[in-house]
Amino acid sequence: MLGPIGHLAALAAYGFRRGAQVRHDLDAHRELAWAQAGVAELPRGLEIQWLGTAGFRLSYQGQHLLIDPYLTRLPLGDLLRRRVVRADAARLAALPDPIAILVGHTHFDHALDVPALAARAGCPVYGSRSLAHLMALHDHAERAVVVEPHHPYELGPFTVTFIPSKHAKLAGGLWVPYGGELTCEHVDALTPQAYKCGQVWGLHIAVAGVTIYHQGSCDLIEDALVHRGVDVLLCGISGRRFTARYVNRLLRALAPKLVVPHHFDDFFRPLDAPLTMNLNVNLAGFVDEVGAVSREFAVRTLGLGEAVGGPP
Repeated sequence: MLGPIGHLAALAAYGFRRGAQVRHDLDAHRELAWAQAGVAELPRGLEIQWLGTAGFRLSYQGQHLLIDPYLTRLPLGDLLRRRVVRADAARLAALPDPIAILVGHTHFDHALDVPALAARAGCPVYGSRSLAHLMALHDHAERAVVVEPHHPYELGPFTVTFIPSKHAKLAGGLWVPYGGELTCEHVDALTPQAYKCGQVWGLHIAVAGVTIYHQGSCDLIEDALVHRGVDVLLCGISGRRFTARYVNRLLRALAPKLVVPHHFDDFFRPLDAPLTMNLNVNLAGFVDEVGAVSREFAVRTLGLGEAVGGPP
């Protein structure tokens, strides 16, 4: 794995080839479109929708589960200027009311919209102590469930287990930006930088006879991954270059039948803008990395806001 200087050099090299790399990634995204593949059909009534970034909606039997929903998508300028950003209610209106919201960690691109969605739906949210603190800031402390590792939570037709995990060290491989616990004392101080990471979780979900694993951050604790042979791996890929052998280790631990990459989009752009790629994410390279582990792993992509489902 590269050191800090190597990562800086790689970033500089990406700057020179960015246009070509983005086009290559978009080509790979189109070629791997799940809806065109005609394989890996889901069970009758089960639907998976990518909400952009690490966000997903899972629906079964008229009940909905949200994972890391983030539709507000603040502009980069708001991050750089440290502006307090509120959830965009108009954008959140596109989502159905869930029975629960699951949060893998509390960076803004995973947690900013959660309090507003939970308040509207009157539903519980499951995650870390940092998430509970965030909910309390919004006067919804009663809706927060601080989870226990490896404990199965029965949420309607879904059985959810939280698996201890880690966040990639995006700062040159040295540390996690905005790491530590969320300790902000007032909603008026909730700048993007105030959304500290908190405890990181992977999510194992069983529903309709299939298993889904959501990996929202590009690092892992291999000893904690006890669910081998999952049907669908929702695999976050942004920042994986900062974690040694991330793809190899994750795939060998989970042995998924289907790999669906996410967290490769530029989440500073609105959801209704054309898809483009996050900084140096290299989606096409990810496909090669999966193939280097085994050609038996199918890789399929979803478009922003796209949903796929089993037979009606």
